[in-house]
Amino acid sequence: MSNNFFEARMNELYGLIQHHADLYYDKDSPEISDFEYDNLVKELKELETLHPNSARKDFLTHKVGGRPSELFAPVVHETPMLSLDNVFNNEELVNFFERLKSLPSLRGGAEQSEAEGFFPSGFTCEMKIDGLAVSLIYQDGIFVRGATRGNGQTGEDVTANLLLIDSVPKRLKNPPAGRVEVRGEVLMTLSRFEAINKIRFDRGETPFANPRNAAAGTLRQSEKNNHVISERGLDIFLYYLVDAEKQNIFKQSDALEWLDAHGLPVQKAWARCEDLEAVKNFIAQWQEKRFDLNYVTDGVVIKFDDIYKWKEIGETSHAPRWAVAFKYPPEEAKTKILDIKISVGRTGVLTPVAWLDPVRLGGTQVQRASLHNAEMISQKDIRIGDLVKIRKAAEIIPEVIEVDKTARTGNEKIFEMPTHCPACGSEIVKLPDEAAHRCPNRASCPAQLKESLKYFASRDGMNINGLGNTLAASLLNSGKVKSLGDLYDIKKEEDLIGLDWTSYQDRKTGETKIRKVGKVLARAILSEIEASKGRPFVNLLTALGIREVGKGAAGLLVEEFKNIDALINATEEELSSVEGIGPVIAESVYEFFRNEENLKLIEKFRALGFNLKTEDNFIKENKFDGKIFVFTGTLSSMTRSEAGEKVKALGGKVSNSISSKTNYLVAGDKTGSKLSKAEKLGIKILSEQEFLEAIE
Repeated sequence: MSNNFFEARMNELYGLIQHHADLYYDKDSPEISDFEYDNLVKELKELETLHPNSARKDFLTHKVGGRPSELFAPVVHETPMLSLDNVFNNEELVNFFERLKSLPSLRGGAEQSEAEGFFPSGFTCEMKIDGLAVSLIYQDGIFVRGATRGNGQTGEDVTANLLLIDSVPKRLKNPPAGRVEVRGEVLMTLSRFEAINKIRFDRGETPFANPRNAAAGTLRQSEKNNHVISERGLDIFLYYLVDAEKQNIFKQSDALEWLDAHGLPVQKAWARCEDLEAVKNFIAQWQEKRFDLNYVTDGVVIKFDDIYKWKEIGETSHAPRWAVAFKYPPEEAKTKILDIKISVGRTGVLTPVAWLDPVRLGGTQVQRASLHNAEMISQKDIRIGDLVKIRKAAEIIPEVIEVDKTARTGNEKIFEMPTHCPACGSEIVKLPDEAAHRCPNRASCPAQLKESLKYFASRDGMNINGLGNTLAASLLNSGKVKSLGDLYDIKKEEDLIGLDWTSYQDRKTGETKIRKVGKVLARAILSEIEASKGRPFVNLLTALGIREVGKGAAGLLVEEFKNIDALINATEEELSSVEGIGPVIAESVYEFFRNEENLKLIEKFRALGFNLKTEDNFIKENKFDGKIFVFTGTLSSMTRSEAGEKVKALGGKVSNSISSKTNYLVAGDKTGSKLSKAEKLGIKILSEQEFLEAIE
């Protein structure tokens, strides 16, 4: 293959990795699993080795972590907080040992040097905790400051938030004199994660993707929201004593015991291993045993035990050479499909769900898996009664990988999609260009109404705190709400008191219980419903739940049409001409406003005084009127979101993708594939400085 092919693939990987790193480190909302991300990085590093002239030496694969958040004061780490290189199999693990063996000062005597993997000092093996890396500073035994890793050089001061974590010692046992820095991981236990996700689901909030992101998002709460840290019950494990020699500690195994002796929480899942064989045994022992732990681990960290040799062994710009992380492959399990049931979503889509014989997977009990649609079931030939292999996609949603057809007995049943909606009985429709089957009864299908009401009240919608899954179902079952507009007919506390509000886990018994709406809560929910009338127009447009229209598309429509009447009267052609909308969304929006029931709902909202237009006061001048900007890379003076707001304030528009309609590409550091595409299309490219001059 030509070098052009490899360069194109490298550029594609740079863009993909940057995108997923931003989601993981900066937004705590990953789209892919760690395993998938690690494989992208591994492929890129292999290509960089083969094509060094095309490698970007300043790219994040040669650096650490994400950018520090602007919500917190910056903290410069005196000793950089590095990440770890990964190995994925025994061959790569052996290569790590061979690199260490090549250093003369690490070999044993002549009679020992030929032994595979022998090192006089040995290694420590510690389970790799999937959390948020932090540094804690103690002065004369008193906790004085805590910070996140950030980009490895500069982190975020989260002292106040760390003080709210019960397991963070505020004073050390047998307090050592002077300054002591220790490092570890803030985490959320699996039991807390499952309980919190159940509560979030009941409230209509998006469940956390995994415990790591739940912990990271919780710890990085702003001061006004830091009460959630105590509510969610974070934990911490420490594993690194900085400048250990100052405490007369010269081995990592001794450092772990020192931490424990001074009251700093240390995980029990670690051991000192003499040689490569012992390390392999530890890895094998914990591959299954790790799921007995109440926290997520995705591998084993292997460290050269002699701390005083670490400086001699050295480090790269982002990782030490004296340690490595062995990453386990994604866990898979076999189980039986007991039944396939249908779930009806807010847009009427019927999703088949496999009900499984319960099985442990990734440390949690799995009982259901989405089968997506009838086409997937047909392609994989999935039947009720089949023995199937499952794994977790993006670490949380179980998926069926394949069917073990050799295990079939002949009693398996072929699944067929229903012809009528299981919730309301309406005849199902399937459009020729769609894989999905739909219930067309949006007006009175109870399943769609419940999901629509929950979505309507969500944060991106009307942001009605307290109205989640359980209360939505209770309002519908009681007959108090039969459509979205009925919500605003509830005026009295008595209309809500006694309804199911949310479920919670009893800490003593572990049972799931229902909490009812009381007088105080009823008053608060009524206040929230009333306050929602004043939400911005974009929130209402999002809350309506128009097919294909999330908050991003709603924002583009609001920018273009300014008010509800202009949107109602827009043609499909006018809608599809909006940058970022396209024909599919345009058709959906057009059809929504041709429906009589939907128009009646809009008129009810108008009579109630809802915001049905957007304010243009923020547009100071129209110097960018109609101009479309795209941003790529990292800006040093502001975030890309802030830069986008400045463009909008000057009458311009912002898009996430390059097209022939794009007027300007603003290129910061570490650009992705958008830059080369813009160059090919002849789009004007602005440096960050040129952009700053343009917005003055």
